[in-house]
Amino acid sequence: MLDAETLDQLQLMFVLVGLLILLVWGRWRYDVVALGALFTAALFGLVPQSELFAGFGNPATITVVLVLIVSFGLSRSGAVEFVTSAIEPLSSRPSLHIAVLSFIAAFLSMFMNNVGALALLMPIAIQSTNKAGRSPASVLMPLSFGSILGGLVTLIGTPPNILIANYREEVSGQAFAMFDFAPVGGGVAVAGILFMLVFGSKLVRIRKQAAGSEGFDIERYLFEAKVADDSDFIGQPVGELKDALEAQKMDLVTLQSRRQVSPVVNRQQLLRVGDILVLQGSQEDIDSFTTEHKFALVSAENSTRELLHSADSQMLEIVVTPRSPLVGRTPAEVRFNRRYGINLLAASRSGTPHRSRLRDFAIRVGDVLLLHGEEEALEEAIAKLACYPLATRSLDLKRGENSLPALIIFVTAIVATAVGLMSIQLALGLACVAMALRSIVPVRELYDGVEWPVVVLLGALIPLGNALETTGATQVMVGGILGVAGEYSPVILLTLILVVTMTVSDVLNNAATAILMAPIAYNIATTLGLNPDTFLMAVAVGASCAFLTPIGHQNNALIMGPGGYEFGDYWRVGLPLEVVIVAAAIPLLLLAWPLAG
Repeated sequence: MLDAETLDQLQLMFVLVGLLILLVWGRWRYDVVALGALFTAALFGLVPQSELFAGFGNPATITVVLVLIVSFGLSRSGAVEFVTSAIEPLSSRPSLHIAVLSFIAAFLSMFMNNVGALALLMPIAIQSTNKAGRSPASVLMPLSFGSILGGLVTLIGTPPNILIANYREEVSGQAFAMFDFAPVGGGVAVAGILFMLVFGSKLVRIRKQAAGSEGFDIERYLFEAKVADDSDFIGQPVGELKDALEAQKMDLVTLQSRRQVSPVVNRQQLLRVGDILVLQGSQEDIDSFTTEHKFALVSAENSTRELLHSADSQMLEIVVTPRSPLVGRTPAEVRFNRRYGINLLAASRSGTPHRSRLRDFAIRVGDVLLLHGEEEALEEAIAKLACYPLATRSLDLKRGENSLPALIIFVTAIVATAVGLMSIQLALGLACVAMALRSIVPVRELYDGVEWPVVVLLGALIPLGNALETTGATQVMVGGILGVAGEYSPVILLTLILVVTMTVSDVLNNAATAILMAPIAYNIATTLGLNPDTFLMAVAVGASCAFLTPIGHQNNALIMGPGGYEFGDYWRVGLPLEVVIVAAAIPLLLLAWPLAG
């Protein structure tokens, strides 16, 4: 008969194994899975119900929220765009171009969300490489990896660092400071970026698909038709035509009437002779429909593009992010025109345009969508859809005026934390309030930059991490590890912790990896009488170094579509990069955080 403690440990391991399987499977979003695991643990009595939501008030969770808000304020103010605007002239020199992009991405990621840093730089990288006649794939993977590496350097650079610092405070009474991560993280970042510049960039697989609307080849499935004088739709509402098209898996993109072009289809407008329509569908379906209903196809070269690029509208590419409501849905379900006043013209995945019926295309993270609409409608839609544009936009005067105050507020918060004047939570909290009062981030948009699924993930997993220790499950796992590898050198154990953490992070969210590995690493160190800080720093490095797959880090997923990468392209570059990181990190860890410290 099992005693109560052993039963609790087995139940917790059952919950955690189920959590890991579901997270790797990816069928449901990670925050929903984490909440399910938390509630299941509470049902078993592994997490006290009074502490069920304690993770949401944890300093680490609050810090992540504040970092995301401040990062959003920096992005919105235009403070970073003045720096990035200097990159484009370097595009004619590939090596220098990649180097500057990578180091700027790393520097920005030291102080802001690395996903936000990538979002700022990705349009510039794509536009500059296109102008230079090179594929964006040549720079996007080094850019993504550089932004990930930069987050290793500071406390606020990446969520795992925040979590590790918070865990250290819980077990020792003192958290890691802002730049405690720099001796190891900075050296690893420099080593990783130099590897990418000298060797890694040559390993990037570049395919021939072009970025930009030209790569979609929209003439294959967008057709211009004119309403003939004997068409049976003359005098009928546009809505009837749209319904007839949708019934046959086609769509009406836009309508030109009396030299007026509107991306928003007015269903009540009556069709007249000479109206020009842009129809979306296969060649066969369009031919059949226009013949049956007496529409004349217009075959003038590039006329469709010219119509879509009218003075009243434009085309814009966006990349789908993990927090977008588009993920897992089809255009037929989203109804772009009716809900957002824009049109979805085309979609591509891993650089390959979607050729079959667009209405049934299931949208995934990293897909690139080509939208059409008025500039204001596109801006609003991008914000609501939580996607990133792949074209640079001009910096308006109001945003330019806010850039300097935003930088002053941010730098003041960082300095106040670095000199020990106040905690990171208080400093960033005051920075958020200052940005709101200064209207750098309007109050109504204050939380737009927060990735709430990540926050929910942290809030759900932190109590589970605590349960590992309260049930004694951590000690059981530590005992198993030491039973197998306890006779090896402490350096071997340290390397093992780093490699295991990196491997887990390649398939799990990096924050989840840090929460699961930190107690194990700490208890191994204390059991052997070694410096636990060395092992915690190894977890911090390993949790943020996810380079083998596009699912290990959001940045890797975001570049997949624009770069035309496939799943296997990541390990081709990421595996040797992770070897370099381990080779650089272990000596730095031993030097900066001696095992006998």
